Amino acid sequence: MIFAGNNENMLPKEIIKKYNIASPRYTSYPTILDWNRKSMNVEEFRAVFEAEERGKNKTTSVYIHLPFCESLCTFCGCHKHITKRHSVEKPYVDTVLKEWEMYEQMNGAPIKVNEIHLGGGTPTFFSAQELERLIKPIVKNAEQEGLYSVEGHPNHTSKEQLKTLFNLGFKRVSFGVQDYSPEVQKAINRIQSFDQVKQVTNIARELGYTTISHDLVFGLPKQSLENIIDTVQKTLILKPDSISLYSYAHVPWVKGTGQRGFSEEDLPSDKTKRKLYEKAKELLLNAGYIEIGMDHFALPEEQLAVAMKSGKLNRTFMGYTASNTDRMIGLGASAISEYEFGYAQNEKNIKSYQEKIQNNDLPVVKGHIHSPADRSLKRHILNLMCNFETQYCDKSIVNQQVNKFNEEFITFEKDGIIEKRDGKIAITEDGKPFVRNVCMTLDPYNNNKMESNRFSKSV
Repeated sequence: MIFAGNNENMLPKEIIKKYNIASPRYTSYPTILDWNRKSMNVEEFRAVFEAEERGKNKTTSVYIHLPFCESLCTFCGCHKHITKRHSVEKPYVDTVLKEWEMYEQMNGAPIKVNEIHLGGGTPTFFSAQELERLIKPIVKNAEQEGLYSVEGHPNHTSKEQLKTLFNLGFKRVSFGVQDYSPEVQKAINRIQSFDQVKQVTNIARELGYTTISHDLVFGLPKQSLENIIDTVQKTLILKPDSISLYSYAHVPWVKGTGQRGFSEEDLPSDKTKRKLYEKAKELLLNAGYIEIGMDHFALPEEQLAVAMKSGKLNRTFMGYTASNTDRMIGLGASAISEYEFGYAQNEKNIKSYQEKIQNNDLPVVKGHIHSPADRSLKRHILNLMCNFETQYCDKSIVNQQVNKFNEEFITFEKDGIIEKRDGKIAITEDGKPFVRNVCMTLDPYNNNKMESNRFSKSV
């Protein structure tokens, strides 16, 4: 083993430089840039949906994209619309509910929802009343308590909102913290105090939320080792059930991001960025958290930790989840749906999305229909992203990729990234930060496509 990930002094600069290349995060496979329906025919989607999904008693997750924010965070790469006009809430909820009705009609039967995630944007931009009006019709056919979660901005989340959602079955809430440093917060235009985060965390805990999560980000502009230590130490005072420790994805070329609000000179170097992660990881592990996947940590009794231990951890566009439903239906502007047959994404522009629904048209604009190879590789890449290992046989497409890129896999082994034996690829403890690199080598869509403007860097 060449280096040890929990000892920053043992992490050679040349290793970081070698593997710090543009690589997908693999929240989907194939990645959205490689989908085979760049302009999806709605009739084709409807035909595939009705052939594969209609009337079947499938377990269903629902992702609802609520895109509005009152201010622009300059680190954010999500699809959002900045406004302080809350008059947009009602017509948007009306549109999402009509879209849901269209899916139930296509399904030919009421859809029983097992999981809901409210993402954004800022879901808590919406009032408690509008959130209730949105959720009630969607959960009306749920037979049992589902896995319902919501993202909240600490400055814009009230007790009324949290109580309303809790009464509707929501038991999981994540608060975007990022970093507590005033200098970093100013650079990313996300000003929020520790006291405000503490207040909403305590409210959620008092109401009975079973999982409270804090989202932290490393690699932000102006962020130092002292900043990340202070942020993690403050986080540990509140002891959230789970913690996301995301790598800042610098993709200023993506249209609609706010990542032009600071200079690239303000970003930590590659080596410093890795130190930020390793120090944060060290503090979290020492505090009793378990590492989940490549960017999550959880207390041992939390659902993600339990799912990982039992081999049931899953990864979708919503991130790591303990749920393994048959399909995920995405509602709202830019929302992505995931089915056994492939993917579909809605119109991103809010006005165009609403106009399509008003005209009784599905808002699907692009997608992907899986080939047999896609289905197989998707499972292996999910295995690596969730369990850090995958088993394959001699005649499998994975074996073909391993043979094709044998020199790369030999290098992975020499650098201590993987262990490969008996038809099994296993990511080592030190290799976990580079799991995206290994997955990329298994991805035939990415072969010879290492352009720097396709994805954010892996480290």
